[in-house]
Order: sequence, then C-alpha cells, then structure tokens
Amino acid sequence: MTDGRYSLFLEYYLGRTESPVYDDDGNHVLYTEGAMKGKPKYKIRHNRKTEALNLYIWAAPRNAQERQQNKNTLQLAEKIRFEKEQEMLEDRKGYRLKKEKECNFLRYFRNHRDNEAFTIPVQKSYKYAYIRFIEYLEETPRFAKYKEVLPMDAITPDMVLGFTNYLRKKCTGEGPRKNYHWFKKVIADAVDEDLIKKNPCRGIRIIYDTNVMLKEILSPREIKKLATFRYKGEHREVQRAFIFCCYTGMRFCDVAELTFTNIDYEAMVMRFNQKKAAGRSAHAAVVTPLNDELLKLIGEPENDDYSQKIFDLPHKGTARKHLLRWVKEAGINKKITWHCARHSFAVNLLNAGADIKTVSSLLGHANIKMTEKYLHVIDSRKQKAINSLGKITFDTGTE
Repeated sequence: MTDGRYSLFLEYYLGRTESPVYDDDGNHVLYTEGAMKGKPKYKIRHNRKTEALNLYIWAAPRNAQERQQNKNTLQLAEKIRFEKEQEMLEDRKGYRLKKEKECNFLRYFRNHRDNEAFTIPVQKSYKYAYIRFIEYLEETPRFAKYKEVLPMDAITPDMVLGFTNYLRKKCTGEGPRKNYHWFKKVIADAVDEDLIKKNPCRGIRIIYDTNVMLKEILSPREIKKLATFRYKGEHREVQRAFIFCCYTGMRFCDVAELTFTNIDYEAMVMRFNQKKAAGRSAHAAVVTPLNDELLKLIGEPENDDYSQKIFDLPHKGTARKHLLRWVKEAGINKKITWHCARHSFAVNLLNAGADIKTVSSLLGHANIKMTEKYLHVIDSRKQKAINSLGKITFDTGTE
C-alpha cells in the first residue's frame, strides 16, 4: 500500500478443472511427443478466490511498537485462517476439527494457578481463590461430591451465589471481593474457550464501599506501647520490622527483602521498588525520608556488607503468628495483620496534618484516589469526637 503497509487477505484454493484442447477443426488435440504422446491434451485451470481481512502490517517496521503490532496482527490472521479451514471442512465433509477440551473445572483452575506465564502475585491470587473454592465444596454437603472432579456444566449460578456467601463469612477485609475476582477470571476464560456455555457469575457480585477502611488501625499511642512491650518467647526481628513498617508504610514483602543498599545514610532517605507494583506501575519506586530514630532502628551492616538484609524475618505465616501473640500479650484488643502497619501509617500521617498528596507519594500509590479511603477514616473519627461531647442541654424555649 502507499502508506508503507501490506494488506492481508486469505486465498482459498478450490481445486482444479480440466477442459479439452481443440484445434481449429474442432478435433481434440493430442500430444505428439514424450510420455504423453498420443494422449489428448487438457487445459488445467486452478480455481482460487480471495477474501480481504482488513488487516494490515508494516512492510518495514521502524520501532518496537510497529513490530509488536505486526506480531499481534499476524497472530489474529492465523486464528482467522484456522477458523475458516474448520468451516470449509464442516461444509464439505460434514465434520469439524475439534481440539480436546478440558471438562474438569478444578483441573482447569489449577492450570491457572500453576501457569508460570503469570507473575508470582497473580499465581498466588489464583492459589488463594482455588483454596477457598475447594474449602467451599468440601464444607457444602450437596457440592462435596465435586471436590475432586467438577464438570464444567455442573457450575450453576446457585453454586456461585453460595460461594460468594461463603467468602463473606470466611474472609475478612477485602478478602471476599479479591477471591471472587480471581474466581470470576477463571470462569470468564472458560466461557471464552467455549468450555462453559453461559457465564454462571453473571449478575452475582460482592460489593463493598471502597471508602470504608476494613482493617484495624493502630494509634500512635498503641504503636509506642507495642514498641516498649516485652514478653517471654518474643521475636525481636518481627517486632523491629513491624514497628519500622508503622513508621514507613512498607508492606511485608518489601521489608522482608530490604537491604542496607536501599539506605542512603548521608541523605537520610530510603529508596526501594515496591514488589507488588514492579513492572505494572510507573510509581513502583518509592523514596522515604528517614529520621534519626528510624536510622537507629535500621542500624549498621556487619563487616560493611551492605548487601545483607536489614531484618532477619521468618516466613510470612510465622511472622503473622508472632505478631498476633505480641498484640494480644500487649493487651491491644484489635485484629492486627501486617498490612495494618501500612494503613496505620497513612491514617496517623493524615491525623497529624499531612496533605493527601504527600501521603500518596510515601505509600507509592499510582493516584490519589487509592489514598482517599483513608480520608474516610479521618472523617469518621472527627464525627466520633464530636459525638463524644455528649448531648446539648440548652433550653430554647421563650418566656
């Protein structure tokens, strides 16, 4: 084409036809030499037709974007060609090429969970959703028979609705919505592949107010209480790391990998990339100012080995158990998880007068909208403070 692209089309080969060759007198012409000598000549015509696809590729791609466009377009063209071939076979020979289809939804679900093409966080999300769904099947008498093999056509809206109710009872915070989100993605993929005829999740949702803070918040007083509280069997590294997160807003996955190379002692700042956002957001890099107290909590590397980790933490599950016991022993009657440190950091900053843009930057949020849910907590606390003043007893009557 004149703009430097090729236009793609399908070419159908419809076989050939033979027609006799006649001379001027109307006689069938014969071969006069070779192996065909004495045999009648036939004119062979190959029958073809073309179909424009309205797809275009660059003849000489100039950059990575144009090369990727070519790749995607060619993949789509190949898919169309294969589908057309199947249609022709069905029309001519009365059958359709069929690939072997997955019939067990649980195995299909596990394939998503174990697919190495997904990032590790995505694989974990599928894993947790799968675990919850299996638990639901096992604990529901009428569905327990499906805990090993669940036919695709056995998944009904009634089963899905029961699963959402189970998630609401079993999970806390955003757990119900997140687990259901990944379950629905598996269902949607099965529908796209024609493994399930009708989406059983249609119209079934788990709705929650995005402005409501679902996790507990530790006040500055409670954080200081934890920092000074000691008990038998404590895990000091878990405690040190959790307090550090309360004052920096870090997630467990980030603080567990934090090394002394992330610390600039001269500039008194910490630089790191958020594991959750790496490769998916332009705001993955976070720069956090440090004060003398935080630098003291970090300490210095042994033998000037800045590659060593700052906190020697156990597995997340073990760290969670130590955290729960620590909070309980300290007499704080709240259900505290590691992520509560991040939420507490944000709420306490806003309570102290920090503007939302600063808090959003310190948390490494992609936009301020993600940070706005913390404002709802501040507003509710203001309302609670006003209500705590008690009833107004003022006589408004007139004499």
